[in-house]
This record gives sequence, C-alpha cells and structure tokens, in this order.
Amino acid sequence: MMRICGLMKTTLLDYPGHVAAGIFLGGCNFRCPFCQNGDLVLRPESQPSINREEVMAFLRRRKGVLTGVCITGGEPTIEEGLEGLIEEIKEIGYLVKLDTNGYRPEMIRKLLQKGSVDYIAMDIKNCMEKYGQTVGMQKLDTGRIKDSICCIINSGVDYEFRTTVVKELHGKEDLLAIGRQIKGAKAYFLQGYQESEGILVHGFHAYGKTEMEGLAECVKPFVVDVRLRGVE
Repeated sequence: MMRICGLMKTTLLDYPGHVAAGIFLGGCNFRCPFCQNGDLVLRPESQPSINREEVMAFLRRRKGVLTGVCITGGEPTIEEGLEGLIEEIKEIGYLVKLDTNGYRPEMIRKLLQKGSVDYIAMDIKNCMEKYGQTVGMQKLDTGRIKDSICCIINSGVDYEFRTTVVKELHGKEDLLAIGRQIKGAKAYFLQGYQESEGILVHGFHAYGKTEMEGLAECVKPFVVDVRLRGVE
C-alpha cells in the first residue's frame, strides 16, 4: 500500500507559475549525504502516514484555488502505485509536477508517453564521474541517468534540471561537465546547499552568492536559461 508521508497544502515555489499542493512519498534508491529529508529517505515508516482518501478529499475541496500538485519524496518513481496516484489527481483536474532523481528512466518514459506528467524536475547530482560518490552508491549505472536526461529533453513536456551545489562535492570542472551532459536543455537551476537537522551527513558547506554566480556562468554556453535558487 502506498505510504503518503507528507502533504504541503500550499506552495508558491515548487511548481513554476502555479499555486500548488505537495505530496511527499517515502523511500529513495539514493543515499545522497547532503539530502535534506533524511528520515523520509531512510526511515519512511517513522514518518506520519496520511490517508490517501483524505488527500484526495482535500484536493477536491481546493480545486479552483490550487491548480497543480507536486509529487516529491524521497523518490516517487520507486513507488509502485505512482501511476494510479497521478491518474486520480489528474481526474480531479490538476496539473501534475514530478520531482525525480532520474534513476528509473523506464518509469519516466512511461509517464511522459502517457501524458501523465505536465512538468518534470530532475536532479542532476554531479558529473558522471562523481555520480556514485555524490549519491552514496558504490555501484551505479550512469547510463540510466543519461537515458532520463535524453528522454526528458526530447519529451515535449515542460521541465527543468537542477543541481544542489555543495562546496565539498562540486567545482567548476564538474559544472562544466554537467553543462556538456545537458547541452540544449531549456532550464537549469543551481540550488544553494542548506544545512538542516534532516541532513544525512553533516559538515558540508555552501558557496557564497558570487561564487555561485561564477559557477552558473560556466554552464551558460550549454544551457541558455541558467538560474540560481535558494542563494542569498
């Protein structure tokens, strides 16, 4: 049975151009040490479980005020019931945004081909050479990441790529390599790292705003629309 671990009733930030709700699903196939949602990733059973019908009743009541729903995690694509959840949300009349780490390209392709997703945001964790280290996995098939990138770019669906930039994990050469990997993408966000109680591994640091602006400039030859997010 699907476990919904959180419901954000209103967000103006997570779905560009829309007032949206956010649904959080537990569990993840990555173990990124800088992840903000440690308990949701490692111990989803420790999180509150929200009744699915309660969520749907809320969405029906808010129709007309909200226009979109963001499905995030954790990693939503590892959830077997994801397709059914999206279909139920779409039946109410909402647009659906999916957040993903891109490691299940077969699920991403299926959802895009069915027209189930209206906006997709994929995290690009690092350059391919450092991917395993960055996501906390010794064995990693980067071909799956490349497949998802290609699928999303060519889907015709609105999308963004994004990287949470960590001083200890990302440098100029890494951002250049990412830029080459996503060349031609329509939008790429560099997100500032933020320390919090939910971090899997503490001790990482953020770049300053000027440094982040410099890293963004590295990528602009490959992606025209490069922006900073969560950087002060």
